[in-house]
Amino acid sequence: MTLPPPHMPRPEMTDPTHAGYAHPTVRLKPKAEARAIRHGFPWVYADELVTDRRTQALAPGALAVLEDDLRRPLGLVTVNTASRIIARMLDRNHEAVIDRAWFGARLTRALALRERLYDAPFYRLVHAESDGLPGVVIDRFGDTAVVQPNAAWAEAHIDALVAALVAVTGVVNVVKNGTGRARGLEGLAEETSVLLGTVDAPIPVPMNGAVYMADLVGGQKTGLFFDQRPNHAFAASLAKGARVLDMFAHVGGFGLAALAGGAVSALAVDASVPALALAEEGARASGLSGRFTTRQGDAFAVLEALGAEGAQFDLVVCDPPAFAPAKPALEAGLRAYERLARLAAPLVAPGGYLVLCSCSHAADLSSFRNASARGIGRGGRRAQLLHTGFAAPDHPMLLQLAESGYLKALFFRLDG
Repeated sequence: MTLPPPHMPRPEMTDPTHAGYAHPTVRLKPKAEARAIRHGFPWVYADELVTDRRTQALAPGALAVLEDDLRRPLGLVTVNTASRIIARMLDRNHEAVIDRAWFGARLTRALALRERLYDAPFYRLVHAESDGLPGVVIDRFGDTAVVQPNAAWAEAHIDALVAALVAVTGVVNVVKNGTGRARGLEGLAEETSVLLGTVDAPIPVPMNGAVYMADLVGGQKTGLFFDQRPNHAFAASLAKGARVLDMFAHVGGFGLAALAGGAVSALAVDASVPALALAEEGARASGLSGRFTTRQGDAFAVLEALGAEGAQFDLVVCDPPAFAPAKPALEAGLRAYERLARLAAPLVAPGGYLVLCSCSHAADLSSFRNASARGIGRGGRRAQLLHTGFAAPDHPMLLQLAESGYLKALFFRLDG
């Protein structure tokens, strides 16, 4: 073989399918951390990839073989040049075929874990990268599944994904929930639709001794937060005979679980009127409505009002949305968590319990714990930290991706 002169590119440097690849290639820059990719990190950021005209021409969600700077294949990735996460690892085998069978294998593995964890088919079936389906979330509600295709590649392969989902799980209804910040970062439009079957009413979900009503089409996220299941249970273990305040209650969250655990009363507070209506419906379905009340309003304003009223509760839970969804919002988010703790702490009766939660992956456990401690102190209280809770096991953490371990729940006992 005669090599071209040194100043001429070799054929494989311009041919997108060199070495017999079925897909085009994309390449890491020389200073990019290929070792992290080899060791399981699933993302490539935009400043780590060579973005020549050929790469820039790839359609969002296109498949490509990722190579290191020495042109050694690292695996099969999906590429979206419009996203800061420009490539996501799909398969370490760069020759993998992404079809219904491939999705079926991933879903079968995910289902085996959930069926071992839970007796009833109500759980998160797929937790994105942690289950080998980057940017894909699937929550199961009996014979209905809600799919969140939060990455461009999943949107492009939605038909194969849904076909495999039905074949593996036997669900007869599938909802596509295309809302949320993640889709915006991928350049995807927001839309929610029923892809298969019929979903025309909230679905009752039994959990921790209560019944929750999940609106899979018009509700927040997929309709219910399965990730808090073990934290609901721990709070319920503290709730016997207690007066409970459930802030950011959504469809009943901690409040219904606490009542099922023996609380004498629960006040659920949320900004959403529809969410509180579902919470009340869940209380009726659980036989708990006589001890359950709701209050609509901004959480911070309601906390201030309750403080002015001299209200006291034996168990106060604050489970807000992400105050720090990304690093640029971290400082403001930590201040918000501190303020929340400061306003909530005085409402806890002496010897009572305060539960503070964060679903902000940008705020690590130490930062969140420190902000909470400052707020409790500024609220004039002293506290013991009893327990630290995390997401339920149907939300497994990918060890190489800190963002997959986002949920923290701190359980404090407060002195007088």
